[in-house]
Amino acid sequence: MQVVILAGGLATRLRPITSSTPKSMVIVQGRPFLEYQLEFLRNNGINEIVLCVGHLKEQIEFYFTDGSRYGVNIRYSKEKGPLLGTAGALKNAFDLLDDIFFVMYGDSYLFLDFKEVWRYFNQFQKFGLMVVYKNNNRYDTSNVSLDGVFVKRYSKTEQDREMIYIDYGVSLIRKMALELIPKDEYYSLESLFSSLIAQKELLAFPIQERFYEIGSKKGLAEFQNYITKKKSQP
Repeated sequence: MQVVILAGGLATRLRPITSSTPKSMVIVQGRPFLEYQLEFLRNNGINEIVLCVGHLKEQIEFYFTDGSRYGVNIRYSKEKGPLLGTAGALKNAFDLLDDIFFVMYGDSYLFLDFKEVWRYFNQFQKFGLMVVYKNNNRYDTSNVSLDGVFVKRYSKTEQDREMIYIDYGVSLIRKMALELIPKDEYYSLESLFSSLIAQKELLAFPIQERFYEIGSKKGLAEFQNYITKKKSQP
């Protein structure tokens, strides 16, 4: 299994912390956030990582190099011009991707059985799957509604009463779905998922455990508190 981590954004909600530091390099209890992600993936049997980098990418590559000291193999997909967006970054990484791959946001810390999600996805001949959490606006604004096994609607800007779930921060995508993404243009995962939803090609995988994120100052504080408590446990 292969995981693509989207680590190229500007992280504007975390400024001034991220004015000179990429989000993946934000320090939590003495370690860059990306270390926690890589540790979690390695412990779950995943060691093939593609890092999509852009903003301040040199810091990430210099620190993590090929990933060998973390027990993983890291390859880099680098955006060299204007940022391409979350889906545009995947298109840019096309040649590095397996036929089926996981996508994680660079600010998400998750609790997930990747093998279980993989097995479920392969029961269907669909282009994509989104892991979702029944959030009810608790940890952030809910942005997903479901229709049976499918995602019915996904929007970060327009909510309705049916949106009681939230994008958990990880999805599974067939490489052929990237044909929907224009090359060398800004394109978001929201746009890609909307296209898949319209074609009944985006499965949903509900999960029970909450997620953590460091994309906001509140989320960063919550994750720091989680790590502090975890370190104090015997």
